[in-house]
Amino acid sequence: MPAVQPEPRANPESFDSMIARLAGLIGSENFPNADRAVLKRMDPDQEPPLAFYRFAMRHLPEVWHHQKRQWQSILQGMALMSPKIHDPSLAFGRALAENRYNESRLERLLASQNESQRTLLVRAVRFLATKKLACDWRDMARLQLTQDREKRESLHMKIATDYYRHQP
Repeated sequence: MPAVQPEPRANPESFDSMIARLAGLIGSENFPNADRAVLKRMDPDQEPPLAFYRFAMRHLPEVWHHQKRQWQSILQGMALMSPKIHDPSLAFGRALAENRYNESRLERLLASQNESQRTLLVRAVRFLATKKLACDWRDMARLQLTQDREKRESLHMKIATDYYRHQP
């Protein structure tokens, strides 16, 4: 039996619209609850479950496998925040500040890399999920996916600026 290949997209999707689409899919009442539960329980130190691969093959960019662990933490975070996931009007840093997220935790998150960063991002997402808040997932996804050093520094500055501008 031949392998199932995802249909190529006629028009490349922008990063912003892709993040909104992914959040909409995972937060949808039509998304299988069993798959959402499996995504929530993923361990970033272990191989992802089949539910992750099924979703990735159908919905992620064709080159997702080059950053499998990063996508794993993004999808886990979105599942944790479900059903309210993505709100482009509420920046990640602002959401953390307005809900009194500890400054030293944010500092550790922004200073971390790789496995540590994935773990700390999931912890920040769990914090926001307990508040039942949706926030802008673009910064969180970029935090995981951006490899260019200057772009990462710029992203860190944006998140920190959003945090400090909105501290109570």
